[in-house]
Amino acid sequence: MGTRETCTGGPFPWGTGTSTMASETSEKVGDARPAAGPGPLPLPRPLAHGGSPFGTHRALEPLDALPQPAWRLDNDFSKIYAGELLIAVETLNVDAASFRQMEEAEGHDVAKRVLETVAARGKQHNLVTGSGGMLLGRVLQGAPDRSDGAVLQAGARIATLVSLSLTPLRIDAIKEVRTESAQLDIEGEAILFSSGGYAILPNDLPERLALAALDVAGAAPQVARLVRPGTSVCILGAGGKSGILCAAEARRAGGPSARIVGVESFATYAEDLRALGLCNVVLDLDARDPVPFREAVLAANGGREVDLAISCVNVPDTEMSAILVTRDRGMAYFFAMSTSFTKAALGAEGVSKDVDLVIGNGYARGHADHTLAMLRELPAIRALFEKRYG
Repeated sequence: MGTRETCTGGPFPWGTGTSTMASETSEKVGDARPAAGPGPLPLPRPLAHGGSPFGTHRALEPLDALPQPAWRLDNDFSKIYAGELLIAVETLNVDAASFRQMEEAEGHDVAKRVLETVAARGKQHNLVTGSGGMLLGRVLQGAPDRSDGAVLQAGARIATLVSLSLTPLRIDAIKEVRTESAQLDIEGEAILFSSGGYAILPNDLPERLALAALDVAGAAPQVARLVRPGTSVCILGAGGKSGILCAAEARRAGGPSARIVGVESFATYAEDLRALGLCNVVLDLDARDPVPFREAVLAANGGREVDLAISCVNVPDTEMSAILVTRDRGMAYFFAMSTSFTKAALGAEGVSKDVDLVIGNGYARGHADHTLAMLRELPAIRALFEKRYG
C-alpha cells in the first residue's frame, strides 16, 4: 500500500474499503503527465512590491491570511516578492497520512489527485487530512533582501523543512510516483518564504534517503527531550520512518534501562523493527481498537501504564490507544498528521485520564542536522532506510 510510515491496518473510512500491498513500488506516469500552467519562465524574475516573511501576501482566499490555513495561494511565479526563494522542484515527499488517503480513495490515482489539489489551491494541501509534505529542489533565484544570499547560491540543492500545505507550488508535469517512499518526481516551481526553513542536501547521503529522513526530522530531537534512563515508552506505528527514529532516539536517551514497547501492524515493518533490536517488545496490534490495545501494551510493560506514548500512525481513530496506555501525569505525544484534537481532548476527559496531550511540532532547533547525523551514526537504520526509500 505504498509507504507504511506508521501503518495500523485497514482503510480510511473515506477510502475504498480495501487495503492491499501495491505490487509495484514505482509508477512511471506515461511520458510525464502534464498540468495546466505556463511552465518555466526566463530568469531572473522581476521583484514585485511588498512581501511578508510569513507569506500572507501570497494568500488569495482569504486575502492576507497565513498560507497554511488559507484555502488558495498565489502560485504565479512570473514575479517574486521580498524575502522569497524561488525553487525548481524535482521531488515532492508527501506525508504518510496524506499519501495513504489519496492511494485508498476512489480511483487510486495519486498523481491525478495531486494535480487537482495544486490546480485548485496553489499548494499541495490534502482536503481530507489537512496535511502536505515537503520538497526537494534546486534554487533558481532569491530575493535580494534575503539574509542567506551569500551562502545560498543559484543551483544549490535543498530540501524544504516546512509543509507543502503552506508552500506555493506550480506543477508542470508529474514524471513518476514512488509508492514505497510516498514521493513524486515532478517538474515545477515553488516558493519558500523567509520564515521557512530548509536544509542544504549533504554530499554523503543519497538525496532520496535524505529527503525521506528530513520529512520527519522533528520527531527524534523532541524524543531526546522527553526520555530519560528508566522511562517506559510506547510507540504507535513504530515500524515506519518517524517511528523507527523515535525508537532509536528513545533507546539512545534512555539507555538500557528504558523500556520501549513498539507497536506496528504491518507485518514486514514489524519484522524490520524486531531486527533492529531497539525495542524490548514489538507488538502486532491495530491501534484503532483501544481496549485490547491497552491490555496488550500493559502486559508487555509488566502490568504498568507507560510514562510516554508517542503516536506516529498514518490512520485516524488511534488517539485513545495512546491515551489509555499512558499513566496519570504521563504524556501522550501526537506526531501523526492523522490526529484529531477533538478526539484526543474529549476522549481523555471521558475516561478521566490526567495525561498531558502534546501536539508534535515538526520543527525543533537543529532538527535537520540531528536526524541526518542519526543516519550516519546508526548504520542498521541507514541501511533499512536506503532499502525502503533511497
